[in-house]
Amino acid sequence: MSAPPVLVFDSGIGGLTVLREARVLMPERQFVYIADDAGFPYGDWAEAALSERIVTLFAKLLEKYRPEICIIACNTASTLVLEQLRSHFPDTPFVGTVPAIKPAAERTRSGLVSVLATPGTVRRAYTRDLIQSFASQCHVRLVGAENLAALAESYIRGEVIDTERLRAEIAPCFIEQDSSKTDIIVLACTHYPFLANQFRNIAPWPVDWLDPAEAIAKRARSLAAPLKEASQETDRAMFTSDNPDFAIKRLMSGFGLDLSSIGH
Repeated sequence: MSAPPVLVFDSGIGGLTVLREARVLMPERQFVYIADDAGFPYGDWAEAALSERIVTLFAKLLEKYRPEICIIACNTASTLVLEQLRSHFPDTPFVGTVPAIKPAAERTRSGLVSVLATPGTVRRAYTRDLIQSFASQCHVRLVGAENLAALAESYIRGEVIDTERLRAEIAPCFIEQDSSKTDIIVLACTHYPFLANQFRNIAPWPVDWLDPAEAIAKRARSLAAPLKEASQETDRAMFTSDNPDFAIKRLMSGFGLDLSSIGH
């Protein structure tokens, strides 16, 4: 009998950054990647409606896949509904993705930290509580980028991205204050690391772009039970729209993900 899979969930394809790290640390596992592309972008949703959507979706996903662990590879979903998921489905471990504010506060030398996020993540009390708990000694700027997740999705698909649009999205992250400058920017959306090289090229000065993917994968690894033998099952992907375009199919193939499960 095959071991239960690890389920990785995101609103789109940004969670592939987390899947990539999880595979490195758990090569013996089978992964099922779920993209709620029918609901993307999550920033356009009212909180109550989005919470209901995600909890209802997970009731179906858990019944279908019976995963050992669920990784919520989405800051917006994690800051909104992670505790509800744990409450509704107490027998399933959930690993969330929250802004890496604590490690940023520990690493900064200038004391100027920015959190580059979606508007939804910026609005959450959860995010502000993290700042109060772990970074009260820092000046933390929350930047809710309106269009960056969509730009990242386009970039991942292989489309050419307007550099000036990217520059406008990240510009508010860079602060100069009393001869000090922002030195760490937290990438608080799993889509954003795909654009990290572009960010470095257009940044007005060098900063540390903090990607939480490895830390998320390590947490999932710590919850996984040892396996006597590696899974022989193919990693799979499912899109809630049941209609990924050719670029997405090519991307999934490049990640070694089987799309045959869609609609079944």
